[in-house]
Amino acid sequence: MQPGADVPDRELILPTRPIIEIDTPRLRLRQWRPSDVVPFAAMNADPRVMAFFPEPMRPPESRAMARHIRDLIEARGWGLWAVEVRGGARFIGFVGLHVPPPEVPCAPCVEIGWRLAHEHWGHGYATEAARAVLEVGFERLRLDEIVSFTAAANLRSQAVMHRLGMRRESASFDHPSIPPGHPLREHVLYRLRREDWERGACPPRPPAPRAHARRSPGGRATLAPIIASETALELLPQGRRRVPTHP
Repeated sequence: MQPGADVPDRELILPTRPIIEIDTPRLRLRQWRPSDVVPFAAMNADPRVMAFFPEPMRPPESRAMARHIRDLIEARGWGLWAVEVRGGARFIGFVGLHVPPPEVPCAPCVEIGWRLAHEHWGHGYATEAARAVLEVGFERLRLDEIVSFTAAANLRSQAVMHRLGMRRESASFDHPSIPPGHPLREHVLYRLRREDWERGACPPRPPAPRAHARRSPGGRATLAPIIASETALELLPQGRRRVPTHP
């Protein structure tokens, strides 16, 4: 696909594509499971996780968002993957790629995004997973550019963007889903071009095993590259509110 291609909701009715899943030295990025919904709702109700959102999410909103993310991965083969710790916690949040709505000033584009439960902050998980996602985006999906954006006050997520080698645009922008006058309306935009990735803008990742293929529970072959290594829009079904999702 070309970067910035806006994928409409009707894509959800197309035939399923092979699903990419990712292993890093400590993490697994995978398709969503029904068991992820309860911890996902708890994470979205945590004021610490949602500090840079207008408000925490209610459980029905979290359930709808999880279903929509899962459906997009099913249709595209990639998206905002659920993240688990290998040999540990079965769900700690999401990291992955997303096509923002056209109202965002940088659209059309593909962005990298993440949100992790508070108890899993401070371990380098967001950076490790995001490096792996960038590798998939540039080397497997052949995107020309990946962007990331967050509230101007969200310095934690901006620090991750810096570690990934992304470059901040000089001008900020007002997020269209946040009302005028709200302290979170001002957002900053970061970009990373494939040629900069190939020149080594992102710090080197730890070595990892070779890619492997696996068979899904339904019998469909899925691709699971074993490779080493937070911004997106809140994904709710069409017609629901969409606001920034950075932790």
